[in-house]
Amino acid sequence: MELIQNILPPIVDGKTKVLILGSMPGKQSLEKQQYYGNRRNHFWPIIGKLLAIDIQEDYNERIALLRKHCIGLWDSIESCEREGSLDATIKNEVPNNFSELFKKYPQIQLVLFNGGKSFDVFKRHIGFDVLDGRAYKKMPSTSPIPGKNIKTFDEKVEIWSIVLDYLS
Repeated sequence: MELIQNILPPIVDGKTKVLILGSMPGKQSLEKQQYYGNRRNHFWPIIGKLLAIDIQEDYNERIALLRKHCIGLWDSIESCEREGSLDATIKNEVPNNFSELFKKYPQIQLVLFNGGKSFDVFKRHIGFDVLDGRAYKKMPSTSPIPGKNIKTFDEKVEIWSIVLDYLS
C-alpha cells in the first residue's frame, strides 16, 4: 500500500450548478494531472453524448466545456492508501473539505457521486448534512474496471442524463 495524495484541484466556479465527485483519481489520471485521464473511462464519452458534442483531446478544452455547461469536478478523497488504481483497495481515506467548498459555492444544486466508493466515503466521513438541502445521487461508475452491477454505456448515459435537468 502506498500513500496517495490527490493533487487535482476542484474544477468549480461561481457558475457551477452540478458537482460530480469521483473517489480518488487513478494512477493514470494523477500522472497526467487530469480528471478521468484513463482513455478507457466512460466519463468523457458520457459527457459528450449528454451534451451532443464531440469531446476534444485537449484537456483544457474539456475543462472549459464543463465550465461552460456549469459542471464541476472534484473527489471525495484528499488522500488515502491504495494499491494500484482500484477503489476496492482504498484504505485510510481522508476526505476533502466540503464545508468550505459549499460555503464558497452556494449555487451548486446537484451533487453526483461517480460510483459507490465516492458515495460511501462522503457518507461515512462527511455526511449529507453538509449538502444543506442540495439534491444528490449515487451514479453508476464511469470506470472501465468491471464490477458488480455493471451497466452498458447506453444505460450509463440514460442514468447520467439527470445532469441535463440542472443545466437549463
